[in-house]
Amino acid sequence: MPKPNVVLILVDDMGYGDFSAFNGGLSDTPVLDGLIEESVCLTQHYAGSCVCAPSRAALMSGRYPHRTGAIDTLDARGLDRLALREMTMGDTFQAAGYATGLVGKWHLGAADPRYHPNARGFAEFAGFRGGWWDYYDWTLDCNGSFREADGRYLTDVFTDEATGFIARHSDEPFFLHLTYNAPHGPFEAPQEEIDLFADRPGLNTGVRTLYGMIHRMDSGVGQVLDELERQGVADNTIVLFTSDNGPQFGGEGDMRTHRFNCGFNGAKGSVYEGGIRLPMIVRWPDGLEGGRQVDEMVHFTDWLPTLAAASEVEMPDGEPLDGWNVWPALQGEPGKVNTRRFWQWNRYTPVVESNAAMRDGKWKLVRPQIGAAHYLSPEEYALDRATKRDPESRTDICRDPEPVREIPEPPVPELYNIADDPEEQYDLAGEQPERAAKMLAELEIWFEEVEAERATIDDEW
Repeated sequence: MPKPNVVLILVDDMGYGDFSAFNGGLSDTPVLDGLIEESVCLTQHYAGSCVCAPSRAALMSGRYPHRTGAIDTLDARGLDRLALREMTMGDTFQAAGYATGLVGKWHLGAADPRYHPNARGFAEFAGFRGGWWDYYDWTLDCNGSFREADGRYLTDVFTDEATGFIARHSDEPFFLHLTYNAPHGPFEAPQEEIDLFADRPGLNTGVRTLYGMIHRMDSGVGQVLDELERQGVADNTIVLFTSDNGPQFGGEGDMRTHRFNCGFNGAKGSVYEGGIRLPMIVRWPDGLEGGRQVDEMVHFTDWLPTLAAASEVEMPDGEPLDGWNVWPALQGEPGKVNTRRFWQWNRYTPVVESNAAMRDGKWKLVRPQIGAAHYLSPEEYALDRATKRDPESRTDICRDPEPVREIPEPPVPELYNIADDPEEQYDLAGEQPERAAKMLAELEIWFEEVEAERATIDDEW
């Protein structure tokens, strides 16, 4: 059998609860619901981080984001940059002779051309390199040249670029990373999409708009699947669908985006389950029995070695991976996964006392957020917005010192039995002090290790 193609679809800020298959029909995702029926559906799948850039770094490199230098979403400061020593998924498949393409959001290095997708293993790129873009007033980076908005909705543009890539490369092995920015803000959708949800009770304008964005993206996924069929390559293409982190809850009044998320605690930006536990669907008719559920724990760092193994692609020499090859688990072999995982995120320099977590089997330790570690000034917001809105003018990152912060005494760590309490409602740290103390010590050892490795990055020019 020839080597399989790979289409890795990554969306932005979408949780389990955004699938109509899981929310009782609040939203409308017929393509994704159908894909679930044909695929392996993971129930304990975890992002690399609770926010965009670090999570994407883990997916692309197979390593914890702290090791890679991509520790935050602030591309104006270069805190999203994936260190140049990291081998990406694009590098891996390109070295194996695959045609490689990235369509959509990158967010792993903006101003510096050394971090451009074309320099990181993707021969073709059509998208944007920062954290977000307007859905109508966009500027597209096409292999380093810029193309201005033409009236189309950005989700549709990405769908067209993805189907075009498949058509151009259907006679050779290809790896396509399709990264829709939906349903990330700004919350904009064609009116006909919003109107689909006008009569559904309990939905405000913000959630109706967001569900409209998801419905349009769902239709785009359908067009991508149809193109695979049209080109005769659907059966030997590994199609994966997931999100970079949990749903974004925010906004005010009628534009609030708080919505159903299967009862999980937390959302985007939090290391509780709602921020890091994500859907993952994997379909490969020629190589993987579909219509199944896999309950083993799988992490973003696992997908690089797993897809390489499934495709019989040799991994290039590079930094040691944190990810495991979980292909045996996807095929139904129990216990073939790493059940010890770590997460941590705050603004600027990482602080282990804030928003950190560790899974050890069924147990999960959480260090809750400290507000001071997550604060961004209005000036910083303005800088971040300005750089995202004008990619053609970027020549360098902001090199000003980060703001001085005073971090107060941290909250007491929490302990949960995720097998019995996936909604993290019952803190057992008081009942299991020894277990909590042991996991806290292991979390701190991990943090010291990955931060020490980050300190060795020397990519400045």
